[in-house]
Amino acid sequence: MSQKLQKNLGLAAALSTVVGMVIGGGVFFKPQAVYTLTGGAPGLGMIAWVVAGVITIAAGLTAAEISAAIPKTGGMMVYIEEIYGKKFGVLTGWMQSVLFFPATIAALAVMFGSQSAGLIGNESLVVPITLGVILLISILNTLSSKTTGLIQTIATICKLIPLILIIIFGFIKGGGDNPITSPLVGPGVSTGSVIGQLLIAILFAYDGWINVGAIAGEMKNPGKDLPRAIVGGLSFVMVVYIVINLAYLWVLPANELANYASPASAVAEVIFGPMGGKIITAGILISVFGCINGYLLTGPRILYTLGQQKSIPGYKYYGSLNNSGVPGNATIVIGVLSALYALSGQFNLLTDLSMFAIWSFYVLTFIGVILLRNRQPELNRPYKVPLYPVVPLIAIAGGLFVVINQLLFAGIENTVISLGGVLITLIGLPLYSIAQKQSDEDDDNKVA
Repeated sequence: MSQKLQKNLGLAAALSTVVGMVIGGGVFFKPQAVYTLTGGAPGLGMIAWVVAGVITIAAGLTAAEISAAIPKTGGMMVYIEEIYGKKFGVLTGWMQSVLFFPATIAALAVMFGSQSAGLIGNESLVVPITLGVILLISILNTLSSKTTGLIQTIATICKLIPLILIIIFGFIKGGGDNPITSPLVGPGVSTGSVIGQLLIAILFAYDGWINVGAIAGEMKNPGKDLPRAIVGGLSFVMVVYIVINLAYLWVLPANELANYASPASAVAEVIFGPMGGKIITAGILISVFGCINGYLLTGPRILYTLGQQKSIPGYKYYGSLNNSGVPGNATIVIGVLSALYALSGQFNLLTDLSMFAIWSFYVLTFIGVILLRNRQPELNRPYKVPLYPVVPLIAIAGGLFVVINQLLFAGIENTVISLGGVLITLIGLPLYSIAQKQSDEDDDNKVA
């Protein structure tokens, strides 16, 4: 007897899912990159938080149409394959497995290691803690999914506590005499030259929205409630991000926030004193731990799916489950890749790499909505993106701007990193050909 998803999610459950998926570690750490890019000025940074939020809302509304119309396990990899063909689908999964998930996990682990070592007061422990947290969470994710689910629940609660406390007490105890809207940028900084880099930095804090459409099949009324959940949930997140950045600036000026790897912890120390600041930092660390766990929970499922599809060499290894019924081998591989990336120690570089890689494929997904409308007008769409084609075009334009800017106009270092990401992604094609030959040989051996 086949099981079907139960349609029991209402608007409230969908809203909380959206908020829980998106709020992560970026809001605590990214202000440093933002105000470094603006030359220590607050104005353009605050505008960028709003613009990135609008792009994210348009992106979520657009991608949800495909998620609802193609309710298959595998997420974006499946959508891309359905629209552009098998090879593009494989490239999507490959990019997520070797770039997006490992780079994101590594970035969060780098920040976890740095903040933990600072909390302990021993900077020599940064690398051991960074690698140790990846190893620990990788091992936990080879156990039952109940364990990782419990971690997620605890972390979700803990990540809201520092946000709420900093917002409330930031405005109560902060001086409020620091500039917030001006100047736009500092001396010698061009607005046009940094806006793309600002967006790619901030979009890391907004990431997670692609998973929102996955709940469409479990909603009582997706056509009506899904857009409400996306617009409502992401608008709430955007407001929270803007308000907490105002709270940061209420306490410390932008040029000082640019000097702290964890601006949230620095602000907390000013508000609550050294001990209070440490308690808030501990709450942030639990939140980051939960973020890492979330990515190490979902990432290996993509690699496992590639193995199941016989799309990469060694597919039998990646496409197998362990005794706990989870993709243990895939989890270990993602964990090892993450640890290697983490050795760079570069939080912002790693997040920029992961955002460039994933947004390249997000844009393909947005374009796919328009392509599917033209190719399959009769396709059952439980939810349709509102204000079509305006909203998809906003998502496409925003995504293209970020990707092209990062590739061509963000400086030689970013260009080299981005081209490296493109090269690593394209390696998936010859590997797919090798896997196909292995699969054919295995099939021939079975027949023989």
